[in-house]
Amino acid sequence: MPKPVVAIVGRPNVGKSTLFNRIAGGRMAIVQGEPGVTRDRLYRDAEWSGRSFTVVDTGGLDFHEEDEIIQGVRRQAELAIREADAILFVVDARAGLNPYDEDVAVLIRRSRKPALLVVNKVEKYDQPNQIYEFYRLGLGEPVPVSAAEGLNTGDMLDKLLELLPPEEKGQYDEDVIKIAVVGRPNVGKSSLVNYVLGEERVLVSNIPGTTRDAIDTYFERAERNYVIIDTAGMRRKSRIGHNTEKYSVIRALRAVDRSDVVLIMLDAVEGVTDQDKRIAGFALEAGKAMVIVVNKWDLVVKDDRTINFYTERIRQELAFLKYVPVVFISALTGKRVFKVLELVDFVAEQNSARINTADLNVLLREATRQNPPPADRARRLKILYATQSGVKPPRFILFCNNPELMHFSYLRYLENQLRQAYGFEGTPIRFILRKRVKEARTV
Repeated sequence: MPKPVVAIVGRPNVGKSTLFNRIAGGRMAIVQGEPGVTRDRLYRDAEWSGRSFTVVDTGGLDFHEEDEIIQGVRRQAELAIREADAILFVVDARAGLNPYDEDVAVLIRRSRKPALLVVNKVEKYDQPNQIYEFYRLGLGEPVPVSAAEGLNTGDMLDKLLELLPPEEKGQYDEDVIKIAVVGRPNVGKSSLVNYVLGEERVLVSNIPGTTRDAIDTYFERAERNYVIIDTAGMRRKSRIGHNTEKYSVIRALRAVDRSDVVLIMLDAVEGVTDQDKRIAGFALEAGKAMVIVVNKWDLVVKDDRTINFYTERIRQELAFLKYVPVVFISALTGKRVFKVLELVDFVAEQNSARINTADLNVLLREATRQNPPPADRARRLKILYATQSGVKPPRFILFCNNPELMHFSYLRYLENQLRQAYGFEGTPIRFILRKRVKEARTV
């Protein structure tokens, strides 16, 4: 079940990005006291009271300007509303009700999406007349907040959760491996899907951006059950010219979110680009098992050293995914395509692997003996005990005397020791540091 999407909308400069940062827990959007700073949608996973959702920031809606950029921002916000499961409609208490607010309210009512009217920039709650006029928007009871100060945002989120669709069990059985195929436009995602399925189930074209939606297709092979999800190509923002392509990026990210294994497709001719790195980063942050699939291998002039050369280049460019297997294929001719499914099975197992607690602590003691933990002056980190707390991805709790003494380089050392001993190929590893039992920090 993909996370529900919450779109934050409103006219320019009412504090949408500030509220986005408050909900997402960091300064992810540019905040500036000038209308129109946010021109593109931003999206970030958030959690409140145990419920996860994706929050989307949008540019300010202005229905009266005909500037090309303003029109583009308006289309993007409209598309975000269309994709959203719920809407946070932000207005400005200091400025009062504005005709532009009424235009936005009409758009939201037409969408028939559940919406929460948020009156921002309310620092004093002994002046209720600040919010009364917003009842005229016809969107229910306004919720006063101060996004900058964090006032009443908890109550706002409680009300938001009531608007989200109920959590449901996945629509597929537990034994079904869900595969998301992601990558830049025109790297051959749909061609790979069609070859695996043995028929043209997905439109294939050399025009970038042909696939608009994430398309699920169930199939069986060698007594294993799969669902393969073809997604729209994710371009760099500077190259996204058509608004429906931006709209489809969120769908692609949602496909990653509900998958078990992500196929990161690269173009053998073009090599690794910055956008490839960003796409791989989405899958890494989501904790998914991964396979790097290099397509169009039939177009490369090869000798006996070509694969090693290309593999080394990919390892250098995607250094944060050195544990992910690489396979070179031609979706056009079918060469090595079914090797991809073998690797899918393999990394899915690695993503769900568990280590016996006793064996884990034997490994930990040997690792710390060979390379002692870091120290700060007279204080040295001591890792007292470890246990595995979960899978998909594998998660390990390290009980320490002082988690603040842990350095990321030592965690990387411990991760390498785990991989050398137990594999974990194709899957991220997560560590949770705990001081005794009470204090915790996730890395």
